[in-house]
Amino acid sequence: MNTVHVGKIEIGGKNPIALIAGPCVIEDRERTLKIGRGIKAIADRLGIPYIFKASYDKANRSSYQSFRGPGLKDGLETLDFIKKELGVPVLSDIHDITQVEPAAAVLDVLQIPAFLCRQTDLVYSAGRTGRVVNVKKGQFLAPLDMKNVIAKIREAGNEKILLTERGFSFGYNNLVVDMRSLPIMRSLGYPVVFDATHSVQLPGGAGTTSSGQREFVSYLTRAAVGIGIDALFMEVHDNPAEALSDGPNMLYLDQLEDLLQDVLALDAVVRRHK
Repeated sequence: MNTVHVGKIEIGGKNPIALIAGPCVIEDRERTLKIGRGIKAIADRLGIPYIFKASYDKANRSSYQSFRGPGLKDGLETLDFIKKELGVPVLSDIHDITQVEPAAAVLDVLQIPAFLCRQTDLVYSAGRTGRVVNVKKGQFLAPLDMKNVIAKIREAGNEKILLTERGFSFGYNNLVVDMRSLPIMRSLGYPVVFDATHSVQLPGGAGTTSSGQREFVSYLTRAAVGIGIDALFMEVHDNPAEALSDGPNMLYLDQLEDLLQDVLALDAVVRRHK
């Protein structure tokens, strides 16, 4: 298995599990930094390698009226500020090829959203930057289909690839996680990430917004870690009820540490078998 370096963090192989976490979207600089600082304090206490995430633009919204974030320029400035303030790598989504170059100047990890994972120009352009590329498996793809996405990034001369599971469409407004997808994707030779909070999303389930089932986050997290993953992706907020995007499926910041303690215990067992 290829190991992927994100700054000083090594992901994959027998390395300890890494954490990718932060709010769904940049709401304002102060609150975004506060959440990131809170997560980093927990990660530092537990000794978990930490990558901050937040979106500068939520382009895939149920409604035109939904909050999307500060946009590319202001959002990247905020992410660069947080990167320097916290001293951690940062990750965010890119949505079209015009965003790739400016995003790569700031981000340590370029993330391809699930619905865009088959967009050849976007995936290839991200690969050409030489940055780590995290591709979320589309809700419509079988896990083995990710080999074709990998091939596009490798064609661009990039081996720094992460693959993320975030659930598969299962009827209307529902997602289900086939846990077999985690070892299947890992067999493709690259580190696998489990997105614990988007996996409990109910897309469009609230009419003009998505809903979610936060109560299942801990169960799916422990199941995925028990199977064997290389990083855990979670959206976290100090008060999800006030969040401007994906509140129903985000984890409360004050619940994070207890869950991560379980994660570490399970990961220690599983790493012996990786």
